This record gives sequence, C-alpha cells and structure tokens, in this order.
Amino acid sequence: MHSCHFIYLVPSVHCRHAVQLLCFLLKKDIAVVVLHFTIHVWFFDLVYHINLVFLFSPLQSEISRLENQINQLHGQLRKAGVHLDENPTSSEMSRKELVEIDPINTERREKVKDAMLHAWNSYVKYAWGMDELQPQSKNGVNSFGGLGATLVDSLDTLYIMGLKDEFQKARDWVAESLSFDKDYDASVFETTIRVVGGLLSAYDMSGDKVFLEKAKDITDRLLPAWDTPSGIPYNSINLAHGQAHNFGWTNGDSILADSGTEQLELIALSQRTGDPKYQLKAENVILQLQKIYPSDGLLPIYINPQSGTSSYSTITFGAMGDSFYEYLLKVWIQGNKTESVKHYRQMWETSMEGLISLTRKTTPSNYSYICEKNGGAFSDKMDELACFAPGMLALGASGYGPEKAEQIMNLAEELARTCYNFYQTTPTKLAGENYYFHPGQDMNVGTSWNILRPETIESLMYLWRLTGNKTYQDWGWDIFQAFEKNSRIASGYVGLRDVNSGEKDDKMQSFFLAETLKYLYLLFSPPSVISFDEWVFNTEAHPLRIAPIHDNKGHSIDIATPVVRPFGRKQGKQG
Repeated sequence: MHSCHFIYLVPSVHCRHAVQLLCFLLKKDIAVVVLHFTIHVWFFDLVYHINLVFLFSPLQSEISRLENQINQLHGQLRKAGVHLDENPTSSEMSRKELVEIDPINTERREKVKDAMLHAWNSYVKYAWGMDELQPQSKNGVNSFGGLGATLVDSLDTLYIMGLKDEFQKARDWVAESLSFDKDYDASVFETTIRVVGGLLSAYDMSGDKVFLEKAKDITDRLLPAWDTPSGIPYNSINLAHGQAHNFGWTNGDSILADSGTEQLELIALSQRTGDPKYQLKAENVILQLQKIYPSDGLLPIYINPQSGTSSYSTITFGAMGDSFYEYLLKVWIQGNKTESVKHYRQMWETSMEGLISLTRKTTPSNYSYICEKNGGAFSDKMDELACFAPGMLALGASGYGPEKAEQIMNLAEELARTCYNFYQTTPTKLAGENYYFHPGQDMNVGTSWNILRPETIESLMYLWRLTGNKTYQDWGWDIFQAFEKNSRIASGYVGLRDVNSGEKDDKMQSFFLAETLKYLYLLFSPPSVISFDEWVFNTEAHPLRIAPIHDNKGHSIDIATPVVRPFGRKQGKQG
C-alpha cells in the first residue's frame, strides 16, 4: 500500500537542496507527494522568487514530465548565473536533510498564521498607518509619534509566514508614506528596536533597499542622542529638531536597558551601509560601561550620561535592565564570536554569575526565580519581562565548557518552568505583569494586567530548538490557546486589565505581531526557519542576518541577497 505525504519547505531553501529533494522523492515508493515551496535566488541586486508546486503520481509518464521540469528549471537558474550540480538527479540526499513536519506542528503553525492574519487585517481595517490599534474602539492611536509602529514591526513576521500580498502592501506604505520628519520626542530605545530593527530585518529578508534607506534616515535622526560627555546616550530625542534629553522621572539619568540595547541595530546598519559612525557610537557605550563594570556584573538601572557612572537604583533583569544583558550575548553572536567581540561575552558571563546570585527557590513547589536588588536589600519579585532570561541562558550555554554549560542550561529550564506557571496559575491562564514570592505560597500575581507579552514564548522557542524537548512546544500551545480564548475579539487582539477577572483592555500592542506571534510560529516550525546559525534576533524579535567573518570589519556588505511609567524594553501601555 502506497503512503501519502505532505512535505513543506520554507522560503529561502537552497536551490541545490530543493532539486536534490525532488529527485530523492522520485526514487521513493510514494503514491502522491505534494511539494510547495519558494526558491529565492539572488543574482546581483535582483531577487528571483520561483514558486514551485508539484503533484506527483505513480504514473511513469508523469514522473518523466516532472524530470523535464526539473531540467528546465536547472537551465533557467544557470542562465541567471546560478550554477548547480551538472547532474542533480545523481546526487544523494540523506533522510536527515529532508524537512519532516510533524502534522501537529503543521496544524498549530497554521493556527498561529491565522491569528497573525486576524491581527493584521484588523489593523489594516481600523488603524492603517497608525502606530497601534485600539480594537474595542475600532480606531488607531499614535503611541510612538506616528511612525507606523505596528506596520513596521510586522514586516518580517509577514515575510516569514509567506504572506506576500500583505507584505507588499506594507512595503508600499513604507516607500510612499513613512516619514520621520516629526516634531515629536521619540524614545531612542523604542524607535531603535521597533523601527530601525524592523526595517533592517525586512531589508535582510527581502533585499529591498527602500527598507535600508528608511533605516538610515531614522537612525541619522536618533544619532545626536549619543552626543553626551560620556557617550552614554540620552533616551529621548526630537525627530525633527534633534534635541535630546532624558525623561523627567529619571532625574536626568539614562536608563541601562535604553542605553545598552541599540548595539545590534547600529552595528548591523554600519555593516550594510559601510558607514562606521553608527557602530562607533553604539560600541562606545559598552566601552564606557566596561570601565565601571562591577565584579558581579550587575549594573543599576540608572546611569549618569554626564559622568558615565551608575546611580543608586534597582538591579533587575526585568524592566529597564533586561535587554542590556541580552545584547551583551547577542553582539558576541552577531560578531561571529571572534576576538573583536570577546569582551561582550566576558561581560555577559560575569553578569550571569550575578544572575545566579539573585536566583532563589520557592516553597513548596521549588520554582526558581530571579529576585531584584537595591543596595544590600533583596526583593522577592520577578517581572514577566525577565522571562526572556531562560532563552538567553539557553542560547549562551554552548559557549561554556561542558560542566558549566549543563549548569546554565539546567537553570534555563528551571526558570522556564516558573515562567510557564506564571500563566498556568491564573484563572485565565495568562500571566500577570509581575509576581511576588512568599514562603509557603510559591507565587502571587502582583500587577495583574497582561498586555500580550512575548518573553515566555520567546524562551520556549529557544529551549525547544536547543534541547529538542517537545514539552516546550506544548507549553507554548497552552499559552496561545489562552490568548485565543481571552484576547481575541472580532476586531483584533486585546490585553487584559486583570488576569484574574478577564476584563479586557483596548490595545493591540505592536509587539504582539512582531514578537508574540512570530515566536509562536517559529516554535512550531523546523529550526532551519530563521536558523540560529545565520540570524540573531533583536529584542523586538527582528532577525538580523549574521555577516560573514571576512565582512565583519565595518565594510559595506550586501547582507540581503537581493500610574504606568514609560519603562524600557517594550513596556507598552495599558489600553
């Protein structure tokens, strides 16, 4: 009895592998095979998108016809300057090279894609071109000065999911309508991670230089923020006039996460434009912080931009501290783990010892959590924002020796269990904003809203890819189902004002499309989709392509083949 298979290869599959796969299947005893994939061929500045749909039957004549199609495709690629093996039908392909899709994951991935379409179409219908959608009011709001935040944040998610028409519509808006000439005091941090990161990722994926030009435009407007005596940037700047300052509620200080979470984007921009000024500004911040780096690697959240020294304030892996530590690891990865970026890894490892010193366990369930510190006093509180840490630890574990790597990975898994239970212990199965830990009580919700945050899902995605443990996929599916049950309405997705009562707010955060749904989609996709070997994610889940080592010296490279206080790190605002 013949078997029937559905095999799906993701966009950007290598042409040679596509042809080898086709030939491999022709030799197998398979009655019907449907292949649907897109081959992306980059030739100079042109991008060829070759869509292939093949239906196989056991009839020999059909097989012969398909072999002719392969040969014709082979010839077309040669004419385009792409040279494959001269006799692809003779190439052998191992079973390990086949992209085998678990049918459960396929179904889950499609559900996530449907959620993205629902969120996107709601934004298009009610808030097109504005920063964020208010689903219950059915209108838009410009939370970030009118930079089309949701649209720009969604570009790479649309591309990864293969939503070509939606991506093209968004691309055209960027080309024709996106303007940064705004008399608006923008957050340097939020604008960098959402807008610069989103545009660079769209460029890396599509090769469309309109995204690179826009990224350069907005970054040039942000750059005066780094013109301080210490080089530690101010965290707010007027996009039209270039006047930079810090938020009034910080007493003139700069925020650690806001100042140490632009390196990935600015280094990437220098690599892609050949202009070193962006990278120099961003890396100087790390050099200044290195001068005051404490032995435990834990910096307070406030830094004086005049002197470059830290101010007495909270130490946390939650709001206003978190992504600084994340970027120490990721810049090392972006830099191909070479000698020139070794100090990033060294600083990160020092900070991870500090993280370990902040780790505690609850009773009776033995949940691990990361507490906060102020001076010599500890607070048994953990933000959901800090749930990025399990993924970060898992990603960095392989850089250690075997014994230490195992310790770090074990801690990552323990913290992920805690974060998953942030969700599971509430009536709605959605996590609150932060949690407090008391002896004998495990965990208690502190601030009880949920604004569609991605951090726990982000860590589950990393842990699944790096351990192969499908439990993390199941946990992510549980969280997705809770979003579907509690946050999906006819006109988009909303957060909850209270995870206990289920009362809804009126905001669809842009990071829900940029991060939450993207990480869910990748959680149910093969690890080859946006491979960790080729891409590094910024803190808004925008993948940036890792430059080859020989091009990682500031030269121009064509990467693409053609009361809530405004905290850092995607704090968002309740709707």
